[in-house]
Amino acid sequence: MRRPLVPVLLFAVVAVGAAACSDDAREGAADTAASTSSTASTVAESTTTGPEDAILVDSLQCDPLDERACLLPWPNDAFTVPDPSTATGRRLDIHPDATPRNAEGVPIDVTDQNRADGFSPGSAVLAFVPGLDLERTGIAPSTDVGASLADDAPVVLLDTTTGDRIPHWGELDAQAPEGDQLLMIRPAVSLPEGHRIVVGLRNLLDANGDALERGTAFQAAVEGFPEPLERARHFREILAELDADGVAVDELYMAWDFTVASTESLSGRALRARDLAYAAIDDGAPAFTVDQQTDEGGLRIIEGTFEVPNFLPGAGEPGSSLLLDDEGLPVQSTDTPFFTAPYRCLMPLAPSGTQPTIVFGHGLLGSRSQVDGLSFAASAGLAGVCGTDEIGMATEDLPNLALILADLSKFHQQADRMVQGLINQQFLGRLLNSAEGFAGNAAFQTSDGTPLVTVGNTVFVGNSQGGVLGGAMSAVSNEWSRVVLGVPGVNYSLLLTRSSDWPEFQTIFDAAYTDPADRVLALQLIQLLWDRGENNGYVQHLTTDTFPGIDPKRVLLVQAFGDHQVANVSTEVLARTIGAAVYEPALTDGRSPDVDPQWAIPSLADTPDAGAVLVVWDWGTPAPPTVNLPPTEPEYGDDPHGNGSSEPRLLQQALTWLITGEFTDVCAGSPCIGDGVTP
Repeated sequence: MRRPLVPVLLFAVVAVGAAACSDDAREGAADTAASTSSTASTVAESTTTGPEDAILVDSLQCDPLDERACLLPWPNDAFTVPDPSTATGRRLDIHPDATPRNAEGVPIDVTDQNRADGFSPGSAVLAFVPGLDLERTGIAPSTDVGASLADDAPVVLLDTTTGDRIPHWGELDAQAPEGDQLLMIRPAVSLPEGHRIVVGLRNLLDANGDALERGTAFQAAVEGFPEPLERARHFREILAELDADGVAVDELYMAWDFTVASTESLSGRALRARDLAYAAIDDGAPAFTVDQQTDEGGLRIIEGTFEVPNFLPGAGEPGSSLLLDDEGLPVQSTDTPFFTAPYRCLMPLAPSGTQPTIVFGHGLLGSRSQVDGLSFAASAGLAGVCGTDEIGMATEDLPNLALILADLSKFHQQADRMVQGLINQQFLGRLLNSAEGFAGNAAFQTSDGTPLVTVGNTVFVGNSQGGVLGGAMSAVSNEWSRVVLGVPGVNYSLLLTRSSDWPEFQTIFDAAYTDPADRVLALQLIQLLWDRGENNGYVQHLTTDTFPGIDPKRVLLVQAFGDHQVANVSTEVLARTIGAAVYEPALTDGRSPDVDPQWAIPSLADTPDAGAVLVVWDWGTPAPPTVNLPPTEPEYGDDPHGNGSSEPRLLQQALTWLITGEFTDVCAGSPCIGDGVTP
């Protein structure tokens, strides 16, 4: 039998009003006789303050701490329940009526999100703080991340697992009308998987410098009224942890906590699919066809298909979702056991026998045909290159993506295809690495039978979207060890609103989700699924702490200063997360508005053995916006996003990394400035 949502009694003094979630949802949160949780339990009678008591037994439908929208503040363990079967001991339990509704009145279905045992490692910490003045308060901006770790910082993200504070920056949602902007706290490094984070907002000021008063609900939490409910004990633990970190209770405007999803929750589906797929071929290679070959300009163009164990229904077309067992893990289709993936390869006709072959990750919603951008490498005999479509985010997904943006309940379709796409990339790598693969086929040989493929010398290059997904592809791979990610990033919910690519899609999204707070929350909800296919869910295991049986990767990150499509802040979050060192001097003095450009990314000169390196290239583009807005032309100049493909020194730098795994200084100890650009 289900029991009432009793923790809401803690806030019985609060008149819970209408907000961005439905009135019915708010009324349900306040009405303890009608509110229910998906986990039946009994309230413990203990009033101790030990950690074992500082848990919520039931999830809240809406949290009265923040009345602007049901799911604020976010992320929030108030929307989880205990679950001893998970790695974190908790599981998301977001109420189906609490999520943003589209223009048709359909709430976002969070069935799949609720399988997770915590929140995204890229979560933005969200709250609505009426009257907040960021500058007066002293909240660290994106240009001064280091200020977020000051002893008296007004925002504290406390990792209770390690006792450390997490660096961050804060911003008001620049895409929302003034006065209705959410406070968005962006972690400057991916949140550690499986850790519990306490959030403290303190000494918040308005534009006059006057202190903002805490809300009635949080005051009730501080007073611990009424006893002996789980959330009262829970808040005592939160307040004690903040106090031990030097954050006094009387300073606090609001505080809460959340749990970051575990490794198992984030990457478990892809790793299970990978294990099953490789077990099907053992030490061999997948079946493949050669459908077309053409020799031109010193290279051979070969196209065909290859077979990958299929974890999607039917042929795995757009709109399909993973087939899952009772534990929520992928199983191979019995009706259509294999997914037929297309490939396109460009191979040098004069092979050296030592040149690598690149597995290529293409750009935004593109296709395998974008390998043609590396044709120069094949023509010159420097490297071969092969690509397949990054399904889930390939050209063929565009029609379904338009439907998804109008109803984000369907977003699992995109995320699930991305998981299959990760496996497809691994099998393309196996075809290059196995003597039973491409090398044994006449199409991949010279007329005298010499292979055009150097078996076992496969590397990875991902550009743009391929750089945002490429860390995930590489973290689960033993098919390559050297990686170049061009203009990459991490965490699509951070990237989107800062990207010049987003407005084209935003017209559909904004028409469907009309409330500005709902839009921000909606992106956070789909990020919980997006993590399964992009860097955000994997890169904590890319260069260190690798997945079982998988080797660490050597990774070169190439940033274009002022990039219009992949925000520099996202590239730098990625760099910090994987422990990259930065080539310095990265920029000429005064080019960046940051107090300390590339903050907390160590200099390569001080860490010459770094397994990952960030290099910044400057083509004279103005510095990007410091808030969540995309750069626009002409105000922000020409987009440098694709300039690297025609920069000879950068290409030399990348190829040297791919061939040797070593970083070469092609900029003579100075900032890397594009050819023809005046410093």
